[in-house]
Amino acid sequence: MKKINILRKLSAKYCFGLLVMLMFSVSCNENVLDEKPSDFLSPSAFKTKSDVDMGITALHSMVRDWYAISSGGTDMVIMARMTDEGYCGESPSSGGNYQTDMTPSSDYPKSYWSRNYTLIQRTNVLIEAINKMEESAWSSDSEKNAELAEVKFFRAFAYRTLVTLFGDVPLVTEVVDYAKTDFTRTAKSDIYTLIEADLTAGTEYLPKPGSETAPGRITKGAVWNLLSEIYLTEGKYQLAVDAASHVINDYGYSLMTQRFGTKLGADVFKNENVYFDLFTKENHNLSENTEDIWVIQIEYNITGGGSFPGERAWGPAYFRLGNTPDGYDTYYGEFINGDYTGYQDTLSRPVAWCRPTSYVLYNIWENDEGDYRNSEACIKRNFYIDSPYSTYDGKKIDWSWWTSTTRPTMSDTTQYIFPFFMKVATPCDHQTEPLRSGGGTNYKDLYAMRLAETYLLRAEGYLGLGKTDLAAVDINKVRSRSNASPVAASDVTIDYILDERARELYTEEWRMITLMRLEKLVERVKKYNDNPVYPGENIQSYNNLWPIPQTEIDLNTGATLEQNPGYE
Repeated sequence: MKKINILRKLSAKYCFGLLVMLMFSVSCNENVLDEKPSDFLSPSAFKTKSDVDMGITALHSMVRDWYAISSGGTDMVIMARMTDEGYCGESPSSGGNYQTDMTPSSDYPKSYWSRNYTLIQRTNVLIEAINKMEESAWSSDSEKNAELAEVKFFRAFAYRTLVTLFGDVPLVTEVVDYAKTDFTRTAKSDIYTLIEADLTAGTEYLPKPGSETAPGRITKGAVWNLLSEIYLTEGKYQLAVDAASHVINDYGYSLMTQRFGTKLGADVFKNENVYFDLFTKENHNLSENTEDIWVIQIEYNITGGGSFPGERAWGPAYFRLGNTPDGYDTYYGEFINGDYTGYQDTLSRPVAWCRPTSYVLYNIWENDEGDYRNSEACIKRNFYIDSPYSTYDGKKIDWSWWTSTTRPTMSDTTQYIFPFFMKVATPCDHQTEPLRSGGGTNYKDLYAMRLAETYLLRAEGYLGLGKTDLAAVDINKVRSRSNASPVAASDVTIDYILDERARELYTEEWRMITLMRLEKLVERVKKYNDNPVYPGENIQSYNNLWPIPQTEIDLNTGATLEQNPGYE
């Protein structure tokens, strides 16, 4: 049975509101007679370890929502669909391009700016609270330091995102409890100094993997993994290799190479494999899964348990295809309560918020047919008519069946039918909305960090050191698990590593962050993003940094908050 989820610990007495920049947000308390302070942003509200645990749970919950695609798909999805990996299939003309959606007044920069500074403010509150609490609140110094280190991990996580997206940003390390209007931008080097210090605390004080109090809590493994990425960004390649090596060698992690988990013997597609098993619901936190480093926790039918609209975001809207050539519905779907629903429980109800580019769907898989990650179970490439009254029932869809005056339309291949990565899905396993086969939402956990990425981070470090032979060894460790052919040391380049990250980590990694830290975003979006309306998503040279939100500049009346070049 799965261990208790950390997010279940979120007390119903606290409801955390949206914080804009660094202003107050008072939480609601059901017991109005309780004299205990209920403002999350007041350090005095935290008196005991249990109080701090609730605060840490709130940090986990906030970050969980970013991975679980909250706010209509503008979080995790935007990290992929304005890169080399995807575009908005539902609306290629209006679903995201740099000249309309990456301006100082656009929602994306405002959202990432405000929410990351919200996270920073909350971490600063907890840091101050922990440091001011009576020593008697803790069973030991190590317990106190571990709580403090977990909070600092989230501050480092937020600053890593901000500094990558925006460059120099205001450095705030103390609680802001007044209307501050004189922020100035701090050099990236100083931001990275804080990030390193915050993460280094975790390498000393956080528990080893397997010793955490609940699934999803931060461990030394997660800290070293993020620290490796930070060192790579700074060009500190040997330190990056050393950090990744701690993860790989010190804590019992290993890549999963044999099939495992809760659904063995109940395959849906009949050609599942170990890579498929990694993403099967209930497999993420299993003790036998030695690959998970940091798992985002989601629970069905639990207050605060969250959900994952991954199918809705990443899959094709097959149910909108219309009629068969002989005039029947193309998809009748499940038969429930005497009627057809129009949806298949294997596919749920996607709407194509992120349609993969041809680079992701085809280019990176060329000349390697044996790669498990490209099997039909992992990437569903074949779609069949589901129309019991049609002569086409059960036949694989062929666009030539329709007349040239009606097909193919752009929506046919950008929105209705395109290969669907099953790692975001739970085929035939949906808890809610049976008449819509889950409505595009499921309740599987999500990887924020997985050991395969660590090997690719270390390979990147070896490449930076000129040790392509060792880089190839690490890449091939990942590739051999999926029966992919090995890469030769002479073929290892940063672009090859990015290709391997796409093969292994599509829908998992924050691709935007990866490309921006490598200063490869503009180049690769121009080369690979094949949005049929806006090829290259209209990206310009200055888009390797996002604009500072104009609202932040306008409200910062006490000092100049300079705009990034190209957005003035």
